[in-house]
Amino acid sequence: MKFILGTKEYMTQVFDESGRAFPATVISAGPLVVTQVKSKESDGYEAVQVGYGVQKESRLSKAERGHTKTLGNFRNLGEFRLDAKEMKVGDKIDLSNFKVGEMISVRSESKGKGFQGGVKRHHFKGGSRTHGQKHSEREVGTIAGGGRGGGGKVAKGKRMPGRMGGDQVTVRNLSILQVDQATNTLVVKGSVAGKRGTLVRIIAK
Repeated sequence: MKFILGTKEYMTQVFDESGRAFPATVISAGPLVVTQVKSKESDGYEAVQVGYGVQKESRLSKAERGHTKTLGNFRNLGEFRLDAKEMKVGDKIDLSNFKVGEMISVRSESKGKGFQGGVKRHHFKGGSRTHGQKHSEREVGTIAGGGRGGGGKVAKGKRMPGRMGGDQVTVRNLSILQVDQATNTLVVKGSVAGKRGTLVRIIAK
């Protein structure tokens, strides 16, 4: 399994040889430094922990500075579950393993949209604009009871207004359009959840 961490930069469009335009996302990916290799004997599971980005030393806790030691002051630490017996602390990971046309999965946090109503959050139709309605066109209506034996209770999982966005979203089967190892830049076909600067996890199997 191939993996890397990065940050979302911006969206653009890429043209192929026939002139077709494709929406694309530009991602700054890597380089990573292996900060810890976990095994079943010592940790109960196999994984590799990597550091990405640069952070001021003053913003790191004493535990974080002691954990990375001389490896660097990393802005983000990520962990990937895999058999990493061939890796060792201090190894570097870059885009050299990724190729154009390869299919990847990208996981990132979506944009936070704050508290939203049912029409925007769950695509409710809303009430009729006639028959005396004045301020209730976008209200969710009754939330309990009904003619199906609800008994005046709100069912678990009822779709209602609430906080929207800020969720971990995985977009699968995205193809790589361009790889630039000189600038650590990856161009991916399609869109990726999140705003500029959002941390993304990229995995290719």
